[in-house]
Amino acid sequence: MPVSKLKTRFILAFGLSLIILPGLASAANAASPENFTLAEHCPPGFELSKNNQCLLRNLYQMYDSLQGQGLGGLKTALPAHRDGFTPQQIDLGRLLFFDPLLSADHSLSCASCHKPDQGFSDGKGRSVGIGGQVLHRSSPTLWNSAFLKTFFWDARVKSLEEQATGPLFSPEEMGNTPTQLMASLKAVPTYQTLFKKAFPKVQNIQLESVYTALTAFQTTLISLNSRYDQYAHGYHEALSAQEIEGLNIFRSFVARCSQCHTPPLFTNQEVAVIGTPEPEGMPLDIGAEKTFNSEKLKGAFKVPTLRNIAKTAPYMHSGNFATLRGATKFYSEGRGHAVPEGVDMLLHWHIAEPDLSEDEIDRLVDFMHTLSDETFTPKTPTRIPSGLPINL
Repeated sequence: MPVSKLKTRFILAFGLSLIILPGLASAANAASPENFTLAEHCPPGFELSKNNQCLLRNLYQMYDSLQGQGLGGLKTALPAHRDGFTPQQIDLGRLLFFDPLLSADHSLSCASCHKPDQGFSDGKGRSVGIGGQVLHRSSPTLWNSAFLKTFFWDARVKSLEEQATGPLFSPEEMGNTPTQLMASLKAVPTYQTLFKKAFPKVQNIQLESVYTALTAFQTTLISLNSRYDQYAHGYHEALSAQEIEGLNIFRSFVARCSQCHTPPLFTNQEVAVIGTPEPEGMPLDIGAEKTFNSEKLKGAFKVPTLRNIAKTAPYMHSGNFATLRGATKFYSEGRGHAVPEGVDMLLHWHIAEPDLSEDEIDRLVDFMHTLSDETFTPKTPTRIPSGLPINL
């Protein structure tokens, strides 16, 4: 077969067209190293230590009690967190996060599915990967990832470094391989220079350095200064009467929201079987049953944080609820009401039948809107070392 036909078949196999080939070549025209510098200071909310580490600082560090979490206690300490990365590693991670060079066909970046203006999610019920492939689950928010102990909806990995390998090397997501990723990065002189600055003790660009930089950046996505937080720290006027009413419903033993969405992180970081329906035509997603090899966890998924929840519609693991009110009402429509016929699920004991009124549901939604805080949203680069366009 002629070479030209082989090339055409290869391109079409990845769902591409000839028109984007100039874009693929643009990485070779990346800006020179001297046009890029890495930050010398920490992002907002972090203090630079004497040994050049960024250390998280927030008002919740005034509290040392984890008691009362099941009751939704306000003055409760946060769980352990990741920090201690250098400003240079964080800033390099920011550039990598927005660079489509990390995908096989240079069409997708991490930010393609975790958009800053959409709560670091993507506004889709099911995310779209390389070549337009529609995935099985939605993109979870990255806000407050520094506090999480497991990742992905099915809790299958335990670190941000390990999590990074999933999208990067999934044939359905970014479609890359370790070998190609290394070749792409090493072909950009600017990245060679920046990696040396961020990892001065490491020879050449290493995969582990890529994972560390992406982790460093994601741990700075801190959202802890919402109107709720101001209220929790003692400023009563931060919430309206209706919002306070919603908070009280949220914390009540009737609604039981706070027993899984535990303040101040608004997740207990566990997996739970709640029996949410799949979109029409979608097969049942067994969730964490596969992760833990346990039929008791059929249909179990991580309890997501409610931080910035108003920005991350649609909701649930496969985006089956278009609105926050619809997702909230699901919990009041009867225990197991959406479990498919013939499927045996061990529903979480907190999933009861609170029989909330329409007004109570509205108040819960009012309260959840007070959890929005994007004060520390990082700056989206105007250009990236590869020279590729930033696709958001």
